[in-house]
Amino acid sequence: MPESALVHLSPAWRRPLHVARATAIALALAAMALPLYARFAQHEENRHEIDKLEDTWRNALLTSNMKAMDALLADDYMAITASGTLQTRDETLDSMRAGRVHFTLLDITDRKVRFYGSTAVVTSQANIQATTPDGPVNGHYWYTRVYARNAQGEWKIVSFEASRVREPGPHKHSELH
Repeated sequence: MPESALVHLSPAWRRPLHVARATAIALALAAMALPLYARFAQHEENRHEIDKLEDTWRNALLTSNMKAMDALLADDYMAITASGTLQTRDETLDSMRAGRVHFTLLDITDRKVRFYGSTAVVTSQANIQATTPDGPVNGHYWYTRVYARNAQGEWKIVSFEASRVREPGPHKHSELH
């Protein structure tokens, strides 16, 4: 019905047309919002899953749980330790199996999880107390862990890096910035 014809209709006839138009608009908006909600729900589900995996990783380090750590690490996992050494998956598991590092404290704070498609990047701060063959290690560190979703749909840790948190104050000029 042309818009000019609506002018000649009584208000009682115009009301159902406005209701029908408003209903159509509401349905169209709901249809557009559904994919946004689905993406949000998937993001929240992924975030929850990564949070659980982070807790599993922490507990595996504290209890030297080889089975849990083995399940977490991807085949091509690579780590850069706080001492600056590179470790493969096998080297990490061998070190854990041999008990070279024993954590007595691993408090995680400031965890942030970001997603990039099928990749999750986790940054956090950790207060640690551990013993190593070189002696005790204590302090605050920044950690970055990268997860990738594999072909089976499982999240696996593919990369890890730890860096000591710099204390405020003067630093040597030889330090990299």
